[in-house]
Amino acid sequence: MIKKKNNLAEVYALRQHIHMSSHKARRVIEQIRGRSYEETLMILKFMPYQATYPILKLVSSAATNASQNRGFNKANLVISEAKVNQGTTGKKRRPRARGRNCLIKKQTCHITIVLKDKSFYQEEKDFSIYKTF
Repeated sequence: MIKKKNNLAEVYALRQHIHMSSHKARRVIEQIRGRSYEETLMILKFMPYQATYPILKLVSSAATNASQNRGFNKANLVISEAKVNQGTTGKKRRPRARGRNCLIKKQTCHITIVLKDKSFYQEEKDFSIYKTF
């Protein structure tokens, strides 16, 4: 999913209702925030957590959208913002002894990844030098 904002150098990717705890996803997200796209792929491939797989899919999807829809180079992409929010909790009943039941809670989370093109900002800085004169 791509959300369009005023900033032309940003691409948003959002995935909702992922079946994992938000704490487990935040543990992985904190490691990749602020890193380049290629470095992020390398980190996610070698981390031993199960939360890395949906995050890896989301990051690669955001980068593909950035390259196809906006024409950005994947080598210049940087993860500028990555956040995890808690989603809805699914509840199921499990039968127990003597006719009672127990509640099973399945947590979900929403992950948002924002990629920025760092070459776009370098071009703006180059042009801002000429505007001051």
